[in-house]
Amino acid sequence: MHTIDLAYVGRGLHEELAAYIADQEDYYADEGVHVALRDGCTWDEERLRRCATIGLGRALLSRLTDGTPWVALSVNTHRPLFWFLARPGPTSLADLAGRRLAVHAPRTAPGCFARIVLRGAGLDPDRDLDAVVRAPGDYGLDLRGLLDGSIDAAFVGSTMAPEAVAAEHGWQLLAWVGDHFRIPTVGVAVDPTHIAPDDPAVQAVVRAHRRALQVIHDDPGTAVRYIRTFLGGQTAAEARAHYETFVAPYFTDDGRADLGVGESAITAVAAELGVPASVTAAEMYRTATVEPG
Repeated sequence: MHTIDLAYVGRGLHEELAAYIADQEDYYADEGVHVALRDGCTWDEERLRRCATIGLGRALLSRLTDGTPWVALSVNTHRPLFWFLARPGPTSLADLAGRRLAVHAPRTAPGCFARIVLRGAGLDPDRDLDAVVRAPGDYGLDLRGLLDGSIDAAFVGSTMAPEAVAAEHGWQLLAWVGDHFRIPTVGVAVDPTHIAPDDPAVQAVVRAHRRALQVIHDDPGTAVRYIRTFLGGQTAAEARAHYETFVAPYFTDDGRADLGVGESAITAVAAELGVPASVTAAEMYRTATVEPG
């Protein structure tokens, strides 16, 4: 049996769902690979590049800013699962002008995505907002901040169903990133300096994730059951609604990237980072599976 380390660099079903299903359904074992799932959220790039990684957004930022030659071999979705959640008052992203927003750092993948979306709404993230920068996490402190009024809005990820949380507290779901910015995101990527893209262990992981993506599309009951493990505060009905709104319509069923979306995303990310768009989508997203011999 082959072995490989696979690192996630964020938390929530956006990052972890396909790998979680592959693990729980024994698809890795079926494909002849032992996968050690590693928490790489706080790892530096040098340590991360010695593993396969789920975080395609972080891989792209690294390739653009420091030249690490990451390549993505499987893509789960082109619509990042992050949302802008606000207390009563703001009803649109433009209404965040002058308000306190809890958000990821500018040169993290979700922080970069947030800034692209805010600019699209006519806001300068550095001048028009009072940004409260914090590291990715379970967003519990953000919810406390919204409750006590110490922040006006938060940029949150998929450790919750934010539409259900908003309904519970009378808050506003101002925007879903996936409606405003598309990028091939989360899947499987490797740095060929350390791990060959056609390594049998890597391709076994890609095949296992493809099977997990097919479960997401073809077996809603199983998919929702696993999604609930990430949405512990939501009911089964809320988890199902979240799946039907944000997951089922937009997750791929074959792990392949839309290169047109990829090209536009690379241009936008490079512009936000202030660096050249030094890689093409075809170079970054090589989403073809090598079948076992």
